[in-house]
Amino acid sequence: MASPAAANDFLSFVNASPTPFHAVHSAKERLAEAGFKQIKERDSWAHTLHAGGKYYLTRNGTSIVAFAIGKKWKPGNPIAMIGAHTDSPALRIKPISKKQGEGFLQVGVETYGGGIWHTWFDRDLSIAGRAMVRTEDGHFEQRLIKVDRPILRIPTLAIHLDRQETFSFNKETQLFPIAGLVSAELNRQGKTPESVKAEAEKKTEETSKDDSKDKPFQPLKAITERHHPYVVELIAGEAGVKPEDVVDFEMVLYDTQKSCIGGINNELIFSARLDNLMMSYCSTSGIIESLKSVSALDEDPTIRLISLFDHEEIGSQTAQGADSNLLPSVIRRLSVLPSSLETESDKSYDKVERESSESATAYEQTLSTSFLISADMAHSVHPNYSGKYESDHRPEMNQGTVIKINANARYATNSPGIVLLQEVARRAPAQGESSAGVPLQMFVVRNDSSCGSTIGPMLSAAMGVRTLDLGNPQLSMHSIRETGGVHDVEHAVRLFSSFFAHYGELESKILVD
Repeated sequence: MASPAAANDFLSFVNASPTPFHAVHSAKERLAEAGFKQIKERDSWAHTLHAGGKYYLTRNGTSIVAFAIGKKWKPGNPIAMIGAHTDSPALRIKPISKKQGEGFLQVGVETYGGGIWHTWFDRDLSIAGRAMVRTEDGHFEQRLIKVDRPILRIPTLAIHLDRQETFSFNKETQLFPIAGLVSAELNRQGKTPESVKAEAEKKTEETSKDDSKDKPFQPLKAITERHHPYVVELIAGEAGVKPEDVVDFEMVLYDTQKSCIGGINNELIFSARLDNLMMSYCSTSGIIESLKSVSALDEDPTIRLISLFDHEEIGSQTAQGADSNLLPSVIRRLSVLPSSLETESDKSYDKVERESSESATAYEQTLSTSFLISADMAHSVHPNYSGKYESDHRPEMNQGTVIKINANARYATNSPGIVLLQEVARRAPAQGESSAGVPLQMFVVRNDSSCGSTIGPMLSAAMGVRTLDLGNPQLSMHSIRETGGVHDVEHAVRLFSSFFAHYGELESKILVD
C-alpha cells in the first residue's frame, strides 16, 4: 500500500497555491531547496550551465521549466520531459469591478476556463493573485497576494422565491459576489450617505471647471475608483505598500476552505484545483525524487525536464502557454550544450569544426530521441453515473495513474509510448511500505461522448516529440471542490521519478522508425 506522506505534502502545496502565480512560487521553493538554481531566458547560458547542474526558469511568474543535466550528456541527446499546467477554472476580478446594489457592495468578476460555476455559489471566497506596485525608487515590482480570510460570497436565491428543478443562472448578472454592506463600509470610512452625496456633487462641480492644466494627466481612472477602496487596501496590506502605490493587479477568487484528507478510511482527497495542481506537484516531486542520490546524474546521457504551463484551461495560446515557444526554445538551447566531460583544451581545431557542423542538427536529433509525458488529471468512474463510462475503461481511485487514449488524437498516446510507460512503471523501486513497481490503468471515452484534450497533442505536433497522455483519476473535474485518491499521489511521484531515472536506458530499446 502506498504511503499517505506524499498526499499530505501535496495538501501543503495546493493550500499554498490558490493561483498559478502561487503554484509557480511553491514549485520554485521546492526546487531551490533541492539545489536547483534560477536562470533567466534573457541571459546567455553558455557559461552558466554545466554537467550535473540543476536549473529552473520562469515566464510571467505563471509558467516554470526546471531541468537537470546528466554528466554523460552530448549535443543531440534525448531529453526526458513531463509537462503539466498550473491553471484551473476560476472567477477573475474585472478591470473595473466596483459595483453595488440594494445596499450591498459587490465585485464584478469574469469566468476563466470551463468551470462548473454553480459550485461557486454559497462558498466562503477570498482573493489571490499578483499586484504590480510602485516602489520607493520609482520601479514597478510584482508582489504575490493571498488574503487568507473569507471576504466574498455568491449567494443563491431562496427556494421559496424560485422553485427551479434545474439550477440555472445568468453568468453576467447573477454571478457577482457580495463583499459586504454599503452602510458598514461608510461607517468604516467615517462617512454618511449625506456626506457621500455632498462629495459627489462637489466632485461634479470641480470636474466641470476647466482646471485640467493644474492636474497631472491620468490615462486611467484611479484604482480606488475602479475597485472598492477596501479591496485595494487589503491588496496593499498584503503587498506591504500604501494603497496609492498599487498600480494594477490580477486577482482571482478562491475557496478559503482548506484541502484535506477525507473518506471513512482516510483514502480520499477533498480539494480545490486537483486539475491540475496534483500533476504539477507530482511532476515537481518526481524530478526531485529522481535526483536524491548524489550519483543520480553520473552515468546519465539525458536531460531531465519538467515544464508547468499556464493557460491550458483557455487553449494555451499565450506567451506562457504550452502552445507558445517556451518549451521549444528551451529545448533548442539545451540541445546544443557541449559534451559534458570535455574542456576547451581537449578540443583540436578539426574536432571543433566537426562539432560545430553536427550542432546544426542537434535540435532535430534531440527532438527525435526525446519523450514527453503530458500529465493532466483523468476521470475516475463515477458510481452515480456509471453509464457515462465505456464498460471496459473505468479507472478507479488509488489503483494507479491512468493512461489516456483517443483514436481521434485528442490525446497523444500510442503503442510505443504505452510500452515505454509499462517498463518505467515496472522499474519503479520499492519505497517505504510500497512494493516495487507502480500500477497503471487505461481510459477511453465512449463513442457517444465528447472528449477533452490536453497540452499533449499540441506539443507533439509542434515538436514531433513522442508523447503519452496520462493523469491521476478524480471526480468533479472543474468543480470548486474536487475529489481524488490519497495513494495515487505517491503512485504518480514514483512513476515520474522512475521515468527520469530509466529513460536514458529505455530510449534505445524501443525502436520505431
